[in-house]
Amino acid sequence: MRVMRHPQVKPYVDLPRMSELAEGMVRDSLNALVRGDQELAQSVLRRDDQVDRLRDQLFRELLTYMMENSSVVFSAFELILVAKNLERIGDHATNIAEDVIYFVAGRDVRHPALDRR
Repeated sequence: MRVMRHPQVKPYVDLPRMSELAEGMVRDSLNALVRGDQELAQSVLRRDDQVDRLRDQLFRELLTYMMENSSVVFSAFELILVAKNLERIGDHATNIAEDVIYFVAGRDVRHPALDRR
């Protein structure tokens, strides 16, 4: 709601994409848990990198806008916070997916060096 009160800093392209990815990751990690589906859990792990890249890209763009025009600092910062929280949602989904892989296959994919198989 706070973001919508301010002039748009840039077209809202990245945030909806991040939101779709994070939502899909949560849905798929929970489905993987219920079904014991290691492949679905693995697909969640791959999408985490996409969400991270979108967050980093958005951060760089918004930082540039803030440096060029101080009047957009507040609204750009609000967008950065939204992106950070969407990325954290993706991280939580990733944690669930990692646990699914551990439960199903006995592999700790968080620490590949410890995987002795």
